[in-house]
Amino acid sequence: MGQRDQTGDWARRLSPSLEEIEALAIEAYAALPSEFRALSGEIRFHVADFPEDEVVEEMGLESPFDILGLFEGRAVGALGTPQTGEMPNRILLYRRPILDYWAEHEESLGTLVAHVLIHEIGHHFGLSDDDMEALEAATD
Repeated sequence: MGQRDQTGDWARRLSPSLEEIEALAIEAYAALPSEFRALSGEIRFHVADFPEDEVVEEMGLESPFDILGLFEGRAVGALGTPQTGEMPNRILLYRRPILDYWAEHEESLGTLVAHVLIHEIGHHFGLSDDDMEALEAATD
């Protein structure tokens, strides 16, 4: 569980920037077992405030706050010969929806970013949301 800020110095604090969220993601990724990172292959991380309008529309979301992260690319099992013009796989983290979720739950920001990152890496391995929910339930 995260630690509560005991300094009480909230008057001068700003919300975490895109770069600070990215640093949390990089830290979470570095903390994963090296074997897991090796199997992940080349993944790029990108942090944006919100998903693009096309993502919201394609996924049928009611609001851009309804998604915390997104995997773009081909799952590891579907890789093979790269297609001409194909971009490298990437994981997008959405800062504003993550901060909104964080504000409403008892979870540290670092833990939340790590959870979203690992969830999206699961999609990189070809797991569905249902697969990941079953895995999480089995570990609880």
